[in-house]
Amino acid sequence: MHNAKTLKQAIKFGIVGVGNTFITAFVIWVMLKLCGCSDFVSNIVGYGVGVLNSFVWNRCWTFQSSAGWRRSALRFGGVFGICYLLQLGVLFILNASLCIDPYYNQLLAMAFYTAANFILNKIYTFKE
Repeated sequence: MHNAKTLKQAIKFGIVGVGNTFITAFVIWVMLKLCGCSDFVSNIVGYGVGVLNSFVWNRCWTFQSSAGWRRSALRFGGVFGICYLLQLGVLFILNASLCIDPYYNQLLAMAFYTAANFILNKIYTFKE
């Protein structure tokens, strides 16, 4: 039963991630094209909305956590930062050791990020 619950959470996490990607891209487009903001501002706002969206959906739907909002938000931000730095390290290692197009290394590092992010959010961020 525990494995079925984790699989269900992983699927939900993936759905949230795909939706979040579209939301982030849309907000960046709106900021750039309709609001005339710079790339930098558009990127910050887009990713800010994306991270907020991801936190709310993963807390309420994916993990159905009743842990406090503030504690969860702080942990979520910390996990995001750790996973981002880990995937960056993986990317540097892959680029140094694999003789393939660096874009594919980006994709591999993104997969690592997603897996690490799911695991840490499951066992730490939204643990009650």
